[in-house]
Amino acid sequence: MPLRRQLLNILSDGAFHSGEALGSQLDVSRMAVWKHIRALRQAGIPLEVVKGRGYRLPQAVEMLDSDMIESGVCTATRNQLSIIETLLEVDSTNSRLRRAALEGADSGTVCLAELQHTGRGRHNRNWVSPFAANLYLSLLWRSADGASGIGGLSLATGIAIVRCLETFGIKSAGLKWPNDILVDGAKVAGILIDVVGESTGPCAVIIGIGINVSMPQDAAAGIDQHWTDLYTLTGLERFPRNRLAAGVLDAVFAAIGEFAQSGMESFLEEWRRLDLIDGRQVNLHMASEVIPGTACGIDSAGALLVDTATGRRRFASGEVSLRVAP
Repeated sequence: MPLRRQLLNILSDGAFHSGEALGSQLDVSRMAVWKHIRALRQAGIPLEVVKGRGYRLPQAVEMLDSDMIESGVCTATRNQLSIIETLLEVDSTNSRLRRAALEGADSGTVCLAELQHTGRGRHNRNWVSPFAANLYLSLLWRSADGASGIGGLSLATGIAIVRCLETFGIKSAGLKWPNDILVDGAKVAGILIDVVGESTGPCAVIIGIGINVSMPQDAAAGIDQHWTDLYTLTGLERFPRNRLAAGVLDAVFAAIGEFAQSGMESFLEEWRRLDLIDGRQVNLHMASEVIPGTACGIDSAGALLVDTATGRRRFASGEVSLRVAP
């Protein structure tokens, strides 16, 4: 295990540790400890340094662990996994797997990170990704159907995340087309689908999932919408992120299997139950216009149906940005 990872594992209890004690545990000098601490702080990890007391993280965290995650998934999921990679930092887990897909990585490759420097949402919006506070997970799935055959996958994935959250006692989550999971009007999770390949041939699909677990208030200052996290919803201060990651993988792999078998058909009834914008006034923002209307659910391909001034229209997720009218 890399030394910096070992160092953070020790500091994950949130208590102060002196440089001398850390050096003894890691079998390095106090100066080496300080150099690693400085490098971690420069990377954006919020390590506190107090003279006479040592170093600590602001609060106790559960570090991500590939072995713990793999041991926590069900047999069906384990049979579909290729590798689980847990990183301290990355530009974004989706970008990491996109590069891996182009290099021939196997279907079932999973990447998680403690910190994303350029986490992305839809339309290249910034996804706030502070260290060890949330869950940033991407899964590579290779499909023989081509990009044109995966319409609705983000919706099926959203349903999978709601199913997972229900196992943690969160029963009031719903879905905002096409890729947001909300609880009481506040966003708790989001999905980003990237595709590498041809529209009609084999392709690699990267399913990116971000879940707010214990979002620091200072990190959330840049979020421009209502949000919540699992700490707020459950009261669990040290939320079991490895168990959450395993639960997400179980739910998403199961949903992929359903989707590969029957597309969106098997999800439509569940989507209708979870749909938070059905019957609401919405504005569809396109490149050159804004289209107001009333949301009327989705069709069998996962496209949004909207009653507009010119009649009922369907919109694919890649072509519009949706805003619910106040």
